[in-house]
Amino acid sequence: MDLRLNRHRRAGLAALATAAVLLAAGCSSQGGKKAQEDDSGIAVGKAGTPRLKIAMITHAAPGDTFWDTVRKGAKAAAAKDNVDLVYSSNPNGSDQANLIQNAINQKVDGIAVTLAKPDAMKGAITKAKKAGIPVVAFNGGLDQWKDMGVLEYFGQDESVAGQALGRHLNELGAKHNICVIQEQGHVALEARCAGVKKTFKGKTDTLYVNGTDMPSVKSTIAAKLKQDSSIDYVVTLGAPFALTAVQSADDAGGKAKVATFDLNKDLVSAIQSGDIQFAVDQQPYLQGYLSIDSLWLYKYNGNFSGGGEKPVLTGPAFVTKDNVDTIATFAKKGTR
Repeated sequence: MDLRLNRHRRAGLAALATAAVLLAAGCSSQGGKKAQEDDSGIAVGKAGTPRLKIAMITHAAPGDTFWDTVRKGAKAAAAKDNVDLVYSSNPNGSDQANLIQNAINQKVDGIAVTLAKPDAMKGAITKAKKAGIPVVAFNGGLDQWKDMGVLEYFGQDESVAGQALGRHLNELGAKHNICVIQEQGHVALEARCAGVKKTFKGKTDTLYVNGTDMPSVKSTIAAKLKQDSSIDYVVTLGAPFALTAVQSADDAGGKAKVATFDLNKDLVSAIQSGDIQFAVDQQPYLQGYLSIDSLWLYKYNGNFSGGGEKPVLTGPAFVTKDNVDTIATFAKKGTR
């Protein structure tokens, strides 16, 4: 009995000691203040490790709200990890590679990059590695990151996500869809539509639009729907394009329904109202957060998720009218 009691006492003392260490660490890193909040209102602690400078470089096009969510996740991780986050973007592959070179010139401590145009990025990533800068990838480049020698990858398998969407269309009784690609040659977007086509039992047409010109997107989709009245679903690859496609369907007579990849606050409301049938969520906040946090972990503890062999998958997850109310709470804060 005494031995058991002593063991319990030792366990309790150990737990208290651990709690005291964690509390002390939290106080010493923040001057005894309460946890800070990032710009999404989420409380975050702050590491006491030396400050790092990490560059996040994406292929974001101007006005695409998807990347606002990515950046919020990255900023939350940066606030927690005592990181100076330097964000830049360019949808052109060669210009994005130049941004990597700029980060190398700034002697950053790590780079988180999207590989939407991997062939254009190879040389710059090789230079970063030669400079001793660790590189992680996210969102685009699932099939290329290992060959390019990147440490880790965070995102969804776009082919798997596309196949899941195609099967869901089958369940809904769809017969003919158009898959709208807003950036030709973007490997992740192409993989999504290829996945849809692989599993969808009806007909899938690919429609390319200029994603940087939303009035053109609207008119191009509407023209396609007017041209072919058999189209019963428009599949878009981003929330802003889905909301535009709803207007296109109205202009064309309103028969075609809209489904999409990715979320934002307005799209969540559109699912609630029934204007959008469903969305496939890849959790961009999580992608941004993990990308920055992983570089801090690599720097200070030598960790890399997946052991350099497997990606960390953040999706796909279906958001429908049945579960959208749960997601809406977070979408209002801009974190889903």
